[in-house]
Amino acid sequence: MLDKALSYFLYLYGLLYQVFAPCLVPELLSANTVDHQQYLGKWYFKAAVSRREADIQKFKELDNMWFTIEEPVNDTLLLTGHMRIGDNCMKQTWTYNIRPERDDVELEGRPKRRTLLWSGKWANCPACIIFQEVEPPLNETDSEDSLSRYLLYGRQSDVDSELVKALQKNLACHGMSACVRPPQEKEFCT
Repeated sequence: MLDKALSYFLYLYGLLYQVFAPCLVPELLSANTVDHQQYLGKWYFKAAVSRREADIQKFKELDNMWFTIEEPVNDTLLLTGHMRIGDNCMKQTWTYNIRPERDDVELEGRPKRRTLLWSGKWANCPACIIFQEVEPPLNETDSEDSLSRYLLYGRQSDVDSELVKALQKNLACHGMSACVRPPQEKEFCT
């Protein structure tokens, strides 16, 4: 009898908790209206979080990564990444186009990928930015996106574990628990 009463109590508590403390939702930074100038410059990769390990697998190879954001022409962002994988340095450039009718940025060569920009305040970091990369299901019958991951970037090179924990906590509420953080044991590439 006590077990049954406790079970009902916990069930009702869970329902009430969701009503009064639902999952937090980050602040969307609409790419077509946000001041791009404040996001130009140097950014350091802090963590990748997803529902599936496969979505963040490639980040497990990284020791560290940083990139710069430039706006060479209006409505175009150029990201130049510097990645350390083992003892090797790699440099890669991505071009994102800002479309006036869309909230996201479009990665050149990947028109089906949506890249949304979220405020770093969701990870208790006003000096951070969160990229969400989403690709639609591969088949019309699939109900889950073929890619869905959040990438946390900050202005400082050191990794504050509290920022990553805050992001993980907020995303766990949305069913995303796979996470990778770069160890940053080696020198950053130039």
